[in-house]
Amino acid sequence: MCFLVFAFKAHPAYKLILAANRDEYYDRPSEPASWWQTTSQVLSGKDLKAGGTWLGITKNGRIGAVTNFRDPKRVKPSAPSRGLLVTEFLLGDLDPGGFLDKLKVRADQYNGFNLVVGVPDELFWYSNLRSDFRRLEPGVYGLSNHFLDTPWPKVLRGKKLLSRIMRNGSEISPERLFGMLADQRTPEDTELPNTGVGLEWERTLSPIFITSPDYGTRCSTIILIDNKNRTTLMEKTFDRNTDRAECRKYEFQIGGNDLNLEK
Repeated sequence: MCFLVFAFKAHPAYKLILAANRDEYYDRPSEPASWWQTTSQVLSGKDLKAGGTWLGITKNGRIGAVTNFRDPKRVKPSAPSRGLLVTEFLLGDLDPGGFLDKLKVRADQYNGFNLVVGVPDELFWYSNLRSDFRRLEPGVYGLSNHFLDTPWPKVLRGKKLLSRIMRNGSEISPERLFGMLADQRTPEDTELPNTGVGLEWERTLSPIFITSPDYGTRCSTIILIDNKNRTTLMEKTFDRNTDRAECRKYEFQIGGNDLNLEK
C-alpha cells in the first residue's frame, strides 16, 4: 500500500476515518478484502505471492497497515515480505506497543517500511528507518512512501481533502472518500520528491490514484469506526481498466457480529 490518510479521534462521531490506496504491479496476484477462511476474525485483502496483507482489521478491533519506504539504494532482494508484518499483528495477541517492541529487534531484516498498528482507541506508527515507534495523538495524518506526514504533494493534498470532508457534517460520505482516493492530480515537477527512481517514475507515482501500463492503484479501501465501535470497511478493486471497479462492503460491531455484507 502506498497512500494512506486517516483521522484518529479527530471527528465528533468517529474514532477512526481511514482511506487508503494500494499501488502494485497489475500482474501480482491478490485477493480482495474478505473474511479469511482460515480465521473468520480477520478482514483484509491478501497478497497471493507472499501471503501477507497491506491493510486489515479484526473483529476484536486490531488494525494494521503497511507502506514501503521508497529508497532503491537500501533494497535487500532477499528480504521477507513487509505485508507479513500486518498479518502477524492481526493474528497476534500482543498489545500494539508490545508488538512493536519485539519487532524492533529484527526490523532491519526487512526493506524499509512504515507500519501503523493499533486498536480503535490507541494507534502507533513505526518505521524501521527510525529508532523507535510513536504513539499517535488525536489528529489527521498522511503516509506514503516516506515517513509519517512527510510533506509530499499527495500527502498534503490527501490531508487537506480529508479535513474538508470531515468539516461537511456529522456523517462521513464514503463516496466522497472514494472521490478523494480517485484524485489523479499530478504536481509540478518542482514539487516532486527525489527518491532515486528518476523523474519519469516520480511523475507516475505522484498522484493519489496511480495509472500506468504495468503498475497502478489496485484497490481503494475505506475503514470507518464510530464512537460505538460500529465498523464499516468498503473497498473498490481495479485492474488496468480503471473505469471498471468491483465494490465490496462489510459492516460489523467490534467485539460483536457481522451486521451485513453487500457486494
